[in-house]
Amino acid sequence: MTGVQAAEPAAAEGSDEQEGVSLRFAPLPEHVRTARLVAVALARRAGVEDGLLDEVRLAVGEACSRAVGLHRSAAPGEPVLVRFAPPGERFRVEVTDLVTGGPVPKPDDGEGDQGLFEAGGVEADMGLAVLRGLVDDLEVETVPNGGVIRMGWPVQHPDYS
Repeated sequence: MTGVQAAEPAAAEGSDEQEGVSLRFAPLPEHVRTARLVAVALARRAGVEDGLLDEVRLAVGEACSRAVGLHRSAAPGEPVLVRFAPPGERFRVEVTDLVTGGPVPKPDDGEGDQGLFEAGGVEADMGLAVLRGLVDDLEVETVPNGGVIRMGWPVQHPDYS
């Protein structure tokens, strides 16, 4: 895989009428820009407030960059997957990597700070810290053979046309 591909539309759970958008791309840094552009265009169309569009762009870029970095080091032949949920009350984005091995306990530093440290090293952990500062509606989940970052933003006036 050498480029960005629009994957099959993702069917909404419990609905045959609305479909989301999915991107699947090779783990190359230059494809992160495409994912950011698509995210902002879809967010604008979904009705995300203009003041939040920079947050969407930065957050999707950070999540995709994190996934690209993980893939480049551990699974360079596997694509990164970005899903944009169908229009609804929130604009939702999922970035899936096929690398994250799962959270492991961070060593106790003697001050009671025993958080989780994502497989993938310090850069992956820093990416999550940046995301936590950017996105209020953030969920990070480890799934078998990978990880999923889910983000959401409020929608003011959905445009389904």
